[in-house]
Amino acid sequence: MSSTGGRRKPPTIHDVAREAGVSRGTVSRVLNGGHYVSPAAAQAVDAAIRKTGYVVNRHARSLITGRSDSVGFLLTEPQERFFEDPNFNVLLRGCTQALAAHDIPLLLMLAGTDDERRRITRYITAGHVDGVLLVSSHSGDPVAEELRAAGVPLVACGKPIGLGSKVSYVAADDRDGARDMVRHLLALGRRRIGVVTGPLDTPGGVERLAGYREVLAEAGVEADERLVVSGDYSRASGEAGAERLLARAPDVDAVFVASDLMAQGVLTALHRAGRRVPEDVAVGGFDDSPAAVAARPELTTIRQPWDRISSEMVRVLLAQIGGDDPAAVILPTELVKRASA
Repeated sequence: MSSTGGRRKPPTIHDVAREAGVSRGTVSRVLNGGHYVSPAAAQAVDAAIRKTGYVVNRHARSLITGRSDSVGFLLTEPQERFFEDPNFNVLLRGCTQALAAHDIPLLLMLAGTDDERRRITRYITAGHVDGVLLVSSHSGDPVAEELRAAGVPLVACGKPIGLGSKVSYVAADDRDGARDMVRHLLALGRRRIGVVTGPLDTPGGVERLAGYREVLAEAGVEADERLVVSGDYSRASGEAGAERLLARAPDVDAVFVASDLMAQGVLTALHRAGRRVPEDVAVGGFDDSPAAVAARPELTTIRQPWDRISSEMVRVLLAQIGGDDPAAVILPTELVKRASA
């Protein structure tokens, strides 16, 4: 190849075509999904790309295809929650890895205020990303509906409240996971089982509370609303929730906590009150996040399949970008027994 001023020119699509022994059009079709290309030609083009070191000019291709070749990871929570809650980082890492297999970059977007949500919605609907992975959508949050109405491919983590089948989503079976945890606590002989819920304007908060109530009803345990307190998935809200539980029901002998991070706060409050875990009060969490094994004692919890959630969110989103209809995927959870219950 020629050079100017001692700098080697980057390889072009023509160089790839010449090296592979195919037409420029064949190389272009391979780069845009491989449609109408024989396996032998596709292999030759892939080998030529590796040999020449060709890199796709995403800007030029976007002018032709009308796509940005990027995906947004939108977290509609305050920024501090992203850094506090390990689940968001696990999910972000999994989605990044799943998209990397398709050579698609992921853009992190944090929108915890109304102004931030408006700005990011404008950015997305202007076509700067091809689709959105939406995390932590509260009821009354207009983002999901606005993106859907604008025709933006969208997959939510958890079923968005109020949108039904209009939006694709991937979720763990929150209700069944909660049922498994409460059944486990009952099997330990506990009968005064409290719960620290997640936010009740989120699908996880609603479904996990419903599972808790269903199992107590099945077991013939009388419902006691003094045993139900709400949290927001933060450690501080778990600590405050446990304090409210102890004040309302000093005889509580187990607590189902709707996230591991909140459960860490519950353990702190119980320790301060002189309650031993699990001897006096058994504690069960939800997520099986890094917070579960960092807790003392380590948490019995419900494992969400984060790797599968990430890969399924990406799979469903790419299918939707390709023209498929919205889809829903619900994945099973698993009870993980450790020292706290």
